[in-house]
Amino acid sequence: MGRLTGKYTLITGGTSGIGLATAQEFIAEGAHVAVTGRNPETLAEAQRVLGDNAWVIAADAGDISAQQQLADILASRWPRLDVVFINAGDVTHGLIEEWREEAWDRLMGINLKGPFFLVQALLPLLNNPSSVILCGSVSARIGLPTSSVYAASKAGLLSLARTLSAELLPRGIRVNGLSPGPVETPALNKLGLSAEAQKALQGDIASLVPLGRMGTPTELAKAAIYLASDESSYTVGIDLLVDGGTGSL
Repeated sequence: MGRLTGKYTLITGGTSGIGLATAQEFIAEGAHVAVTGRNPETLAEAQRVLGDNAWVIAADAGDISAQQQLADILASRWPRLDVVFINAGDVTHGLIEEWREEAWDRLMGINLKGPFFLVQALLPLLNNPSSVILCGSVSARIGLPTSSVYAASKAGLLSLARTLSAELLPRGIRVNGLSPGPVETPALNKLGLSAEAQKALQGDIASLVPLGRMGTPTELAKAAIYLASDESSYTVGIDLLVDGGTGSL
């Protein structure tokens, strides 16, 4: 019997990288899985990879009205939600002088505003007990050049993990943060940097990991299983670092 047998689980940004690996691990542990994404190509690929074991839903994590729409879609087929892993994120990096208001608003909408209103929209569906996992980043703890806006959004999200954990605990909803360090995912190709700048950044990132390597999506997925399962029933309001020591050594 799997650790998530019978649990209804939602993973946003679940069509590639950490989200897709987590969907695969959740399915292996017996969960009912729904994943979201907004790229038609990755949505189709996720459906191919996950097959009939998952419900693949097109949804824009940065569109506030779409959060209620997603909640309504889930409620149309599922009786409840036991686990929510809010993993969708905009990873754009750039020097401070390169940022413009539109790009700032888009990133904050996906990484901070959208997750807040998704949790709000899902409240009627969330079971007692249930687990909400907010995907932060070790970037919120370190001063990595070009990460200012991204890191700020993740710091805000991790603050929500603490405050919402206190507010929602009387409803039986545990909220925790899960903060990856440098992980080998397709997101590395979406930083918005030139090829030269991206190569330099990846070199800087690699030098930050005391363990001497980047992590894998599966390693983060295993941590998500812990936070999603009853094994973490005494774990509330934390920021679980899975980062090769980047944020603490």
